[in-house]
Amino acid sequence: MTNPRYSAIILVMESPKTLQQAIQYFSDEQVCIDAVAAMRWLDGPRCPDCHGEDAKNPYYLKTQKRWKCRSCRRQFSVKVNTIFEDSPIPLQKWLPALWLLISCKNGVSSWEIHRSLGVSQKTAWFMLHRLLLALKSGDMGTKLGGPESEVETDETFIGGKKRNMHNDKKLRYEQKGGPHGKTVVMGILDRDLRQVRAKIVPDVKRETLQAEVLKEVKFGSKVYTDDAVAYDDLRSRYVHEVVNKTESYVRGRVHVNGMENFWSLLKRGLNGTYIAVEPFHLERYIDEQIFRYNNRSTKDNPLNDSDRFLLALSQVSNKRITYKELTGKTADAATTTPEPF
Repeated sequence: MTNPRYSAIILVMESPKTLQQAIQYFSDEQVCIDAVAAMRWLDGPRCPDCHGEDAKNPYYLKTQKRWKCRSCRRQFSVKVNTIFEDSPIPLQKWLPALWLLISCKNGVSSWEIHRSLGVSQKTAWFMLHRLLLALKSGDMGTKLGGPESEVETDETFIGGKKRNMHNDKKLRYEQKGGPHGKTVVMGILDRDLRQVRAKIVPDVKRETLQAEVLKEVKFGSKVYTDDAVAYDDLRSRYVHEVVNKTESYVRGRVHVNGMENFWSLLKRGLNGTYIAVEPFHLERYIDEQIFRYNNRSTKDNPLNDSDRFLLALSQVSNKRITYKELTGKTADAATTTPEPF
């Protein structure tokens, strides 16, 4: 883990190892401010409005727990330009909530946050989605795979089970066939890096799925898929091997069981913890599972909850989502989505 913000936080924090230690450590608001400030400003606090040398060295108002710029005289807190911005909830509750989220393998529901932290369920739900946004990794800028690398790609359908549908809805579903009413999620796993990428795609057409593979995987890689016709043309740029699941799930090194494992973990959280997830919120839950999967503890890279917490804390900057955007009450958020599941 080479993130410079992560390294800076380690220097400031005593790095609690358990939830109990985290709650005790972050019981002091000033300790919380120092931890987030170490992530926000590696070279010390800076005014968000000023630029250059004028932005440096603001003085700290200890009684108000804010900084004041020497140039523009603006006061600002450590929450500015983070997922915590404009939130009246103290960091004493935000940081334990983040610890809960990264330490629970199947995620944590808003009702559990509500009961644990003493906030309303509506507030806990809003907090949860802001924390999920922090877990989203930025554009990697690099492709997966390589000449000797093995890559799996697969897709899954997220939605209600047919056996749980009312008879009239079940009939409409059977008449239209295919994945109608469900959300399509495509994933790519690099076996060597032990990293997965997944995203929502509009359909399972050849143009859609192959475009994602071309975008995310280096030419010449070994790519393993099932025998779906949408992957037929991959052999022109990849060493493409397929497995026919009607005959066998594994053929030597050729299988997509790694992606099947990821889908299992994702659906376990959706069905067991979050219960009801709207398609327009699904992307954040996928990002949560990607963060948890890519930062799991392995023999070569042993990680604990403290490591994952510090990494998540280093990603809270320059991310913002408002309640109106979250509930679709703004023009930008009003998009056409599949029916709820």
